[in-house]
Amino acid sequence: MTTAHTADGTQTSKSLSADPLNLIDVDHVRFYVGNAKQAAYFYAHTFGFRIDQIADLTTGSREEADYLLTQGNIRILLTTPLNKDHEAAEEIKLYGDGIKDVSLTVEDATAAYNRAIENGGKSAREPRTIQDEKGSVTVASIHTYGRVIHTFISRTGEYAHENLRKGGLFMPNFKKYDSPLNDYNEKHPCGLMFTDHLVGNVEEGKMNEWVKWYEDVLEFKMFKHFDDADISTEFSALMSKVMASGNNLIKMPINEPADGVKKSQILEYLEWHNMMPGVQHLAFRTNDELATVAELRRRGVDFLDMPETYYENVWKRVNAMLQEHGHDVVKEDHQRVKDLGVLVDADDEGYLLQLFTKPLQDRPTFFIEIICRRGSQSFGKGNFKALFESLEQEQERRGNL
Repeated sequence: MTTAHTADGTQTSKSLSADPLNLIDVDHVRFYVGNAKQAAYFYAHTFGFRIDQIADLTTGSREEADYLLTQGNIRILLTTPLNKDHEAAEEIKLYGDGIKDVSLTVEDATAAYNRAIENGGKSAREPRTIQDEKGSVTVASIHTYGRVIHTFISRTGEYAHENLRKGGLFMPNFKKYDSPLNDYNEKHPCGLMFTDHLVGNVEEGKMNEWVKWYEDVLEFKMFKHFDDADISTEFSALMSKVMASGNNLIKMPINEPADGVKKSQILEYLEWHNMMPGVQHLAFRTNDELATVAELRRRGVDFLDMPETYYENVWKRVNAMLQEHGHDVVKEDHQRVKDLGVLVDADDEGYLLQLFTKPLQDRPTFFIEIICRRGSQSFGKGNFKALFESLEQEQERRGNL
């Protein structure tokens, strides 16, 4: 079934019936971080996020401080523990800053949770409703691989999903946040629209186990499959299977390391993540790759460097594929693509442009991908070799290859 999306990446009501759990959207992605305020200013300055709302001591939150960042239909929640007994305090000590929760908007959080539990899921937090005179938010969570959980969220009143997407309040006890950076980012937009996919890394030999978990518990299906013949270099390799919700809206590739002469970037992630599986990168969709990458570079975002030789053959390969399947050739200016270091790939449906940041933290455990799709629904298979050679160069600089 072809997914129906609105301009900001959410699905239309027509496609809801395809998903047994009635998954609507990625509600938000929650990070556990050592200092939410500092992290908020980093992501606001470098990636153009709006520091939209907070819940902290000033709102009566005594256990944690939360900063909600927004851009387009992307919501990132940064959580910092305010005492040593908070769950996040121990996780930050073990793993550093990183993603804890990929939260999913549903029509009925309790019903989605119950179905997932019946399907074999393990409870992380039972359903509870937070409410005030403005409305209610019901949340319930299950464990997935490693440290990660999925929280089902349903909303009513002023907290309803359609209001949240328009800038409404996130949930009770949050308040709007005023920052000069917000005004600056409105005048200098980065053009990020929504979360295209989220990539998790698991131990060698565990990928198929978690593929089956997503098939059984969340009733996802396999969208794409890449083996070590697709994703390998002279030194390292990995395997990946892309899982998607019933309507193809939510996509979660799962990677595992494969045997290689040297250490793959998946194994590097696991070693610096205390051998705990987790989410390694978020891919954000833009409708103008070149404008977005140019603005992010201007703000100081550090992207992976591609070898000069990459651009010697890419246009011939990509445009031949497009013409073979009756598509127009790449419309973006070729020289500007090269100058900005952007990767290009094509398949039978069209083409895409993508670029990856270097790790955004001292531990090499998280990075961001910027992706623009011109028909293609793949993940840049033709770029895998160049990408992973670039990643290996960075690993070697860090002494981790």
